[in-house]
Amino acid sequence: MPIYQKPEPTISRNEISPLILEQTTVMPNVPLSFSRESLGLSADLIRKYNQPAPRYTSYPTALKFKTIEDRSSRSALLADLEDAGGPLSLYVHVPYCRSLCWFCGCAKIISTDTSLADKYLDYLEVEVRRYSELIRKGRKVVQLHFGGGSPNFLSPKQIKRLSSILRGSFEFDEEAEISVELDPRTLSEAQVAAFMELGINRASIGVQDVNRKVQEAIHRIQPTATNAKTIGWLREAGINSINVDLIYGLPHQTEESFKETLQEVLSYDADRLAVFSYAHVPWSKPAQKILERSPLPGADSKIEILIQTVEKLTGCGYAHVGMDHFAKLEDPMVKAQQSKTLQRNFQGYSLHANVDICAFGMSAISQSQNAFRQNHKDLDTYYSMLDEGSIPLEKGYLLTRDDQIRREVIMRLMCDLELDFAERGIVNGIDFSSYFGSELESLRGMESDGLVRLSESGLSVTPLGRLLIRNVASRFDAYMGNAAQSFSKAI
Repeated sequence: MPIYQKPEPTISRNEISPLILEQTTVMPNVPLSFSRESLGLSADLIRKYNQPAPRYTSYPTALKFKTIEDRSSRSALLADLEDAGGPLSLYVHVPYCRSLCWFCGCAKIISTDTSLADKYLDYLEVEVRRYSELIRKGRKVVQLHFGGGSPNFLSPKQIKRLSSILRGSFEFDEEAEISVELDPRTLSEAQVAAFMELGINRASIGVQDVNRKVQEAIHRIQPTATNAKTIGWLREAGINSINVDLIYGLPHQTEESFKETLQEVLSYDADRLAVFSYAHVPWSKPAQKILERSPLPGADSKIEILIQTVEKLTGCGYAHVGMDHFAKLEDPMVKAQQSKTLQRNFQGYSLHANVDICAFGMSAISQSQNAFRQNHKDLDTYYSMLDEGSIPLEKGYLLTRDDQIRREVIMRLMCDLELDFAERGIVNGIDFSSYFGSELESLRGMESDGLVRLSESGLSVTPLGRLLIRNVASRFDAYMGNAAQSFSKAI
């Protein structure tokens, strides 16, 4: 199925549902004028707010996780899982990739030997079974996500085996969302068929940029024909939701070059687009130092690319969801933001609330109401712990009551782009304005700079503040302090 040239949108503001128009106080979906000038974004403000800040896929962030050094700590972390009820979300980390993309910040192993995955699946099966024995019976899986690495490093036979491992230990809801991240460069039609047997109904493909010069600089050559072939296979297989990942801030990217990337990607007619800011953290991901051989866009260029991306995509029938996602107006993700049920976790934005995340594989992070648990990042250690009869945890964190309150506030801010103080107070059993008095006072400067609007009853994020939402959310983070320099910059 070839890609096609999508016509210029003819949607008028009068044709958009009232629910969509209600969002315009935060970010209009069809902006009439969206520029640095209209936003009031000066060079001084860019310098002021281009500071390190978390992306808040968790709170506290993974930097707060502590190494597990005794059996009692391990038992305390697992007790939260054993005692809980309700639905489950599963995550499976497949760490293998055939080649290294120099921008990548994921936990991965580079190899072309697919037989390595046989041993990995042997151990994954042990981990899944051991975990499932701890979980209360009757808890159904409502979400499953395969990430990496590259899940399509696995052969069709290995994919089918992975399906058997999971379905042999867990009961799946009939309407479960099952999604996979795919690398179009190495995907085959047989792999697509195997994933369909597994039950995949959502797929995310990594594109990053279609410009050849950019692709060479990041060590990821991916022709347009490859993307078109992948999308064709997925559509023909019956995948009802396709997401395309892009990254801005990569070497050689300019406003003009990224405009061309957006134009081509729009022709893919994806249901969702994730447009991520490149996180340059060479102190923790040494391969990223290679990118410094080529010119990286500065903060001024990155913010211009982001602004034109929002304007282009919202003008072509996509809603701007959360911080970095775009979805067609009828997409469930848009509806979730409208109804204030959108969630945020280690997989980014999600539709599923009040679920425990059970994560399997090297480096995978599980999340429950009171705890985070992270597996060993070293594969040999992951294997040896399973050999010893343990669940292969390396780090964990038990949340305090204050952590839980701040986690909920930061998530709602990242998802809803506003806070109702009375509502948040009732949910958390606090007097919001008193509890967060110093945090709200610290936002006065942001209010003066046009990032937020404050009143006695609540806080709302402006269109300018949405571009800097990480900065806004960090004001509610009790742990920023000296850890701030460990994060990528907000712009």
